[in-house]
Amino acid sequence: MAFRKDFLWGGATAANQYEGGFDEDGKGLNAIDVLTNGSATSPRKVTWKLPNGQTGATPVEWGGQPFKLPKDAVPALLEGYYYPSHTATDFYHHYEEDLKLMAEMGFRCYRLSLNWARIFPNGDDKEPNEAGLAFYDKIFELCQTYGMEPLVTLSHYELPLALIQKYGGWKDRKLIAIFERYAQTVFTRYQGKVKYWLTFNEINAIDMAPYIAAGLLDSNLNDRANAAHNQFVASALAVKAAHALDEQMQVGQMLAYQPAYPYTCDPADQIKVMEYNQQMLFYTDVQTGGRYPDFKLKEYEREKITLDDRPEDYELLRKYPADFLSFSCYGSSVLTTHEEAARESGNLGINGIKNPYLETNAWGWATDPDCLRLALNVLWNRYHKPLWVVENGLGWADELTADGKIHDDYRIKYLQANINSMKEAVELDGVDLLGYTMWGCIDLVSNGTGEMKKRYGFVYVDRDDHGHGSLARIPKDSFYWYQKVIQTNGADLSN
Repeated sequence: MAFRKDFLWGGATAANQYEGGFDEDGKGLNAIDVLTNGSATSPRKVTWKLPNGQTGATPVEWGGQPFKLPKDAVPALLEGYYYPSHTATDFYHHYEEDLKLMAEMGFRCYRLSLNWARIFPNGDDKEPNEAGLAFYDKIFELCQTYGMEPLVTLSHYELPLALIQKYGGWKDRKLIAIFERYAQTVFTRYQGKVKYWLTFNEINAIDMAPYIAAGLLDSNLNDRANAAHNQFVASALAVKAAHALDEQMQVGQMLAYQPAYPYTCDPADQIKVMEYNQQMLFYTDVQTGGRYPDFKLKEYEREKITLDDRPEDYELLRKYPADFLSFSCYGSSVLTTHEEAARESGNLGINGIKNPYLETNAWGWATDPDCLRLALNVLWNRYHKPLWVVENGLGWADELTADGKIHDDYRIKYLQANINSMKEAVELDGVDLLGYTMWGCIDLVSNGTGEMKKRYGFVYVDRDDHGHGSLARIPKDSFYWYQKVIQTNGADLSN
């Protein structure tokens, strides 16, 4: 068998896209609760107000586009906007049904996130919200009943809004101690129920979406660098706290990663890919590797970046790196310094350079049959820490047929290629892989666009882009396919 006997097959969700119940049982607002819906052609927006009563909304776009709220503006809920996170697909009221469906598929692991503002409504409250803690007690107890190992993310784009309004998000190192206390609270509460933890989801999203990943109201380089540093130190303190409490507890890193190919054999294209990898793996060099890489220190010197750091920060990073490295990977990208040539050949797509060797689906996504093997090898050979694929999947406008079914053969085809790529990394290359949690296992709101029609799950949820629908759950064809994959520990990937 390619996969270990205790391989942790499962699925993944995030509270801000799935949980709902945004104002129930004492929960406070978080960063995403003031993020509107959007579409493939219209970005989501952060709504805000000024002290003089003026209001507005500023687009939030992935990919490093400049983002800045007006001076003195604070994120706020406004009338007349639709905020998908408020109900999402309502796990808060459907958790028993949803966990039962996961158990029916045979999940050995369920990756979820805690909604920080459900536990500390303002982030820095003197006492945690007992109703919030009790909600997750019920989740973890059901996971135990079904034999599912929880993999819990402490902060999956769910920074309490009050910490943004009060401190400007993670640019302020005061959040380090606030996060440390939050981590200690939940580690203690759920000791014996949760073994595996992640600190920050896709920590490198600080560069791609600084408001979403770090609550930053300005995307300037200095604030992003300080936000990253503060999250690194907070993560190290979380590792330290977990190990002091329970030597069996493990705290990992979570990175957004995808392999990149040069478009040509021009050395300039090779350098472009090298620099892409440097920037993406900087975050793992620090959080998993335990030290700032030299290229980043040189960059900070050139850009005159000033970190609000302390000498003891670097000792913490060295002594308490991540126990394992998890990552998201949905495909690959192609980079070039020859964009004009790519455009003339019809190979410059909406999301960059098209790869002529890969099949592209109706959503413009290319299925790369080797992306996970490549990603796993890069990360394993660089860090030699156990790995975990915690996000991988396909967004699609699934259609409910007249007979009440969803025939998602395209998703099965995508997952077959990706799981086989992962299998080769284990079987042929000796990568130490802990598990696989397919993204959005039950339909949820798309983070990038705020849509419902861009669906990922094995289970269809009756909900549309405008918040209408019964929220009924319907297994798709892929539900039964994945059930068989888990039963055979990945040996049978056939339809």
